[in-house]
Amino acid sequence: MTTALIIGDIQRGITGSYPFARQVVPPLTELIPRAREAGALIAFVHFALRGNGADLPPGNALFRAFYEAGDTFHEGSAGTGIALPVTDEDVVVVKRRASAFAGTDLDLVLRAGGVTTVAIAGVATSAMVAATCYDAADRDYRVTVLRDGCADGDVAMHDFFMDAVFPSRGFEVVACADWHGEHAEP
Repeated sequence: MTTALIIGDIQRGITGSYPFARQVVPPLTELIPRAREAGALIAFVHFALRGNGADLPPGNALFRAFYEAGDTFHEGSAGTGIALPVTDEDVVVVKRRASAFAGTDLDLVLRAGGVTTVAIAGVATSAMVAATCYDAADRDYRVTVLRDGCADGDVAMHDFFMDAVFPSRGFEVVACADWHGEHAEP
């Protein structure tokens, strides 16, 4: 297997609390079985903070707000459960920062599986998706972004990343229905 589908932050607390996040569930639910059939590794990455706050960055109001949201973002709570179908063959990674790679073993798992190309989906486009794309590119993965598999609370920001930022960085942007587990050659 040389391709992985990385899906970030599609978890019950987020899809239940942020309406924009729910819109990606149908296209991703349709895509996941096709990706498995194509032989792609499916990696679900979900955001969770320790209940005791030991992983909170000092002075970071955004992360403090996530922490204070309680069960929505506390490790082990129902809110951090993945809101898509997960199988035993899939990889599940807990992250504590925006990028799916920051402080996780995702890179190790991908390299162990021979992955060289990643397709990235999730929420929010301007946060987790962007951070993960940049991090993946810095680690020499080929990057595809799944346009309708991503969403942002600010639609204009989502469109700006999809139409301008990601293509300018050499990332392929395609709809979930048009992704077949491969990356176009440059």
